[in-house]
Amino acid sequence: MVPPPYRAIGVAMAVAGVVCFSLRPILIKLAYGYVVDPVTLLALRMVFSLPFFLAAAAWAGRDRESARVTRGDAWAIVFLGFIGYYFASFVDFLGLQYISAGVGRLILFVYPTLVVVLSLAFLRKRPSAREIAALAVTYAGLAMIMSKAMGGASSNFALGAGLCFASAAGYAVYLVAGSQVVQRVGSVRFTAYAMTVASAFCIAQFFLLRPLTALALSVEVYGLAIAMAVFSTVLPVFITAEALRRIGANQVALFGALGPVTTIFFGWLGLDEIMTPVQLAGAALVLAGVVLVTVRR
Repeated sequence: MVPPPYRAIGVAMAVAGVVCFSLRPILIKLAYGYVVDPVTLLALRMVFSLPFFLAAAAWAGRDRESARVTRGDAWAIVFLGFIGYYFASFVDFLGLQYISAGVGRLILFVYPTLVVVLSLAFLRKRPSAREIAALAVTYAGLAMIMSKAMGGASSNFALGAGLCFASAAGYAVYLVAGSQVVQRVGSVRFTAYAMTVASAFCIAQFFLLRPLTALALSVEVYGLAIAMAVFSTVLPVFITAEALRRIGANQVALFGALGPVTTIFFGWLGLDEIMTPVQLAGAALVLAGVVLVTVRR
């Protein structure tokens, strides 16, 4: 049985990771006020993130007592870096061109359901009654929020929603498969290696699709890119990886319920996105679902 303090730290890390990730769509929307180019913005985000991941990889590599990374784990890390952070991030950037930050997080939150399904299919992990109840409560809250968020949707809403759903699927695969690899490799090494791979894909994509003159951007854009790198990339990926090791993929995914709520709040605070009474009621249900899965006798 997992000791309570050990689990409590994992829970705190999962919540902190969600809050940090919730800032990302807000920062993206703010950057779109200056330049609407997902390829360049994603590349800048990863350029500023890469030094942290390289430093973490070098630091983790100094531990001679840690298990050697096998060829199978190396290929798994490459795949998970591609699907979980390059692909998922890129389609998320694309989707946020067409829908609001709050709605984007709501659609992205289908990933807990996908995590539970994938865990059942590939890991033979049956969801507990508490997890099923938590999902039911949180999805009821999300349905209330979505009913208002879809009002006045643009003609490209379906495209944006589809792209955000693809991001959710990629992240679900990352959580389920990553929870297995991280047990063998270690949370710091796994995150550093996977994010270095993702950074390489993002930067290579920029050089393939854009000229260097695309980097002639305002100071505000670079400031937002640095904020995305530090507060919505580097910090959350490391603490989420450690949360995965401590409490598992299903639990980490369920804490993602906080993501849409915090994003809607940040959107109201920084983007003047409206929070209606119905959205507030839905947010309360989401929080109730999180409490249901967190508090134990």
